[in-house]
Amino acid sequence: MSRLIDIGLEQLSKLLFKMGELAEKTVSLSLDSYMEGLEVHEKVRIWSETLVALSEQVEEKAIELIARYQPVASDLRTIESYMKIAYDLSRYGRYAWDITFIHRRLDVSSTDCIFPSLPIKELNEKVKNIVQTSIEAVRRNDVGLAKKIGEIENEVDIVYYECLDKLVEQDRITTKCLITNLLFIRHLERIADHASYIGESIIYLVTGERISLRGRMLNES
Repeated sequence: MSRLIDIGLEQLSKLLFKMGELAEKTVSLSLDSYMEGLEVHEKVRIWSETLVALSEQVEEKAIELIARYQPVASDLRTIESYMKIAYDLSRYGRYAWDITFIHRRLDVSSTDCIFPSLPIKELNEKVKNIVQTSIEAVRRNDVGLAKKIGEIENEVDIVYYECLDKLVEQDRITTKCLITNLLFIRHLERIADHASYIGESIIYLVTGERISLRGRMLNES
């Protein structure tokens, strides 16, 4: 027989799935627009604010479930994990929005600042991959996928630092292009961090184990 709290947990999971779909779409549009010099700031802003509103719905529903049903340890662990995942998905939207604002604020075309020697396209694709993997891990509650996030995050860090090194070596780079690139790759690195947080939450939800995926592969190598 289903418990009343199970209905609430199912509602929470559906909210997360909705957030995941929107978050992936928001990040993808933002990154594509930066690489191609497209104007999507307003659309990404709306999607980002929608993700924040959905995150608040998750939090409100979670608090209601705790107050009404006094959940046992496993249910409480699920609720806690869902709340953290919702927050991290909302951060995807915020960083995506920030990315669309960079070239507007600095009055420079992002495509003019993408230098062939910088592995920004590689970093861009890896971040898309880690976002997709994190959202699929949420859909499936998949520990294996969650741990894979740690591997991808390690790859993101490697390319991120390579971008920093290459920027330092650039000749005749304008201040605006330098700042544009720095902000973009930093936002990408932060998106990858939040993907790792999501992976950690999935592992905790399923196994009860608290681990850190950030920099794990670098530390073990």
